[in-house]
Order: sequence, then C-alpha cells, then structure tokens
Amino acid sequence: MTIADIANILNATVVCGDNLDTEVLGACGSDMMSDVLAYVKEQAVLLTGLVNMQVIRTAEMMDMVCIVFVRGKTPSDEMIDLAKERGMVLLSTELRMFTACGLLYSHGLTGGEQ
Repeated sequence: MTIADIANILNATVVCGDNLDTEVLGACGSDMMSDVLAYVKEQAVLLTGLVNMQVIRTAEMMDMVCIVFVRGKTPSDEMIDLAKERGMVLLSTELRMFTACGLLYSHGLTGGEQ
C-alpha cells in the first residue's frame, strides 16, 4: 500500500509531503508516544490525535514516513516545517482513530504482527 492509497482510503487531506508513492507495510495508532517508542517495530505510518512537536520527533526516531492526524486535527506550522525537513508526509482525516485503523486494516495494512 502507498501513502496515496492511505490518503484515498481515509479521505485524508495531504498537509505536507510529496512522496505519496512511498510503499508502506505497517501502521500503528496511538496517542501515547511512550507506547510508540516502546512497542512499535517497523511501522511506517503513525495514526494519532495528538498534535505537538513530540509526535514528529517520535516518528522521526522510529523511521516513520507518514503521520495521519485523526479527528480532524491539524498540525502547527512549526510541526509542518519539521516534517518537511525530515521528508515526512502529514495527512489529516476527519475519521476517529478506531475507524481509520479499521479501514486501513480491512484494506490489507497490518500492525506488523506475525
């Protein structure tokens, strides 16, 4: 699945980033960045309702290429600038996290479980 596919499935707005053809193999959904750091392995997409600089920094540490902000949340200009510097795509969807994760899962994107 590509980031463009994710944007289409979630009816998401592209906030920044132009590498929408990037292939992704996994995703996770969390508002607790400590859980992302502790439990996430090899997911390329983070779904979250948390909107602060720590989200961008956490995603960067975990080598994620895309962040999807749920519930219509939009990142600040400062967050957008940092994401652009790091080559990340930021998306925003009106969907709730549970629904967004479910839609992506039903279209074949997994959470990396074996």
